[in-house]
Amino acid sequence: MDYDSALDASLQRLHDEGRYRTFIDIERRQGQFPHAVWTKPDGSQKDITVWCGNDYLGMGQNPVVLAAMHEALDATGAGSGGTRNISGTTVYHKRLEAEIADLHGKQAALVFTSAYIANDATLSTLRSIFPGLIIYSDALNHASMIEGVRRGGGEKRIFRHNDVAHLRALLAADDPAAPKLIAFESIYSMDGDFGPIAAICDLAEEFGALTYIDEVHAVGMYGPSGAGVAERDGQMHRIDIINGTLAKAYGVFGGYIAASAKMVDAVRSYAPGFIFTTSLPPAVAAGAAASVRYLKTAQNLRDAQQTQARILKTRLKAMGLPIIDHGSHIVPVHVGDPVHCKLISDMLLENHGIYVQPINFPTVPRGTERLRFTPSPVHGPGDIDRLVRAMDALWSHCALNRAEAAA
Repeated sequence: MDYDSALDASLQRLHDEGRYRTFIDIERRQGQFPHAVWTKPDGSQKDITVWCGNDYLGMGQNPVVLAAMHEALDATGAGSGGTRNISGTTVYHKRLEAEIADLHGKQAALVFTSAYIANDATLSTLRSIFPGLIIYSDALNHASMIEGVRRGGGEKRIFRHNDVAHLRALLAADDPAAPKLIAFESIYSMDGDFGPIAAICDLAEEFGALTYIDEVHAVGMYGPSGAGVAERDGQMHRIDIINGTLAKAYGVFGGYIAASAKMVDAVRSYAPGFIFTTSLPPAVAAGAAASVRYLKTAQNLRDAQQTQARILKTRLKAMGLPIIDHGSHIVPVHVGDPVHCKLISDMLLENHGIYVQPINFPTVPRGTERLRFTPSPVHGPGDIDRLVRAMDALWSHCALNRAEAAA
């Protein structure tokens, strides 16, 4: 086989479809986020504003977080030196897990290297713990959840997105004695819509199913202490396993699950994705714990972020741009064509110093390509003004429709 030709052909397909992805080389500078420096392919530099980052609250620059990381780095050095079972558990990991368990009102928590790994490792391992487990998964669940369900083998049911009636029908059709788990998200990040948490918990109780929720885009952002949408809606105690990230609103790195002590102990003991992975560097664990602790009482940041999102949505809607608005902090602008989506993204960056990454297939279905903006409390009025004016000009330049997308 001509391997080079196969590689060329596979990459060319992405170029032909307008969805070849490029890395944008940016340098975040302490204390200046969301402003950063873009190093162009020719080596020149340009000041830019980041509008697609997941550091939703700017915690990656928070002095409290940085101080905690410096303290741990100076005290322990760079890496943990091993897996959690073999020399890689430190006081910093234990403190972080205690903070997370307290955040979610659970007995225990378990930290992974990412929320992707936490989803994949946990969902794929649950079938070893509960033989014959049937997993009911929302059709729009994140790739990490899909992969975890697939790798675990066994029976699965895919219910239509947020369709509680369809979920009920699937549950009712299966053996009442079979162990069951419903896996879903609190916020689906591509459209910014919310999962029907209370209704799903009602079904779980009725049919004797466990509940597994991905709160990745909600932790730090919603609820009185930032524990997520389940906390905001008063449903957190009804969720058996909560998945979250430390790399978005908390501004650091890593992922986790929070659950009962027995559930965490079982996952810890059986999940290869946990057992055979080196643990987080102590400095990262220390910074994440400081961020979780800080955001438990930082309602001002959550309020400011929601205000910024409302302002941006209102101003883009006023220009007739097709905003997808489900009331969350995420601001997707529907383009519907991968070439146009990449073109607008490129022109925003090159001509206006505005960085927003195009979202194309397979992240979203073909024909629903979009630009996904993530405003934060540290985006100022001038940043919003520049973005709105640039989008207005480029929408006209590309002769795109100005009809609002259905929410």
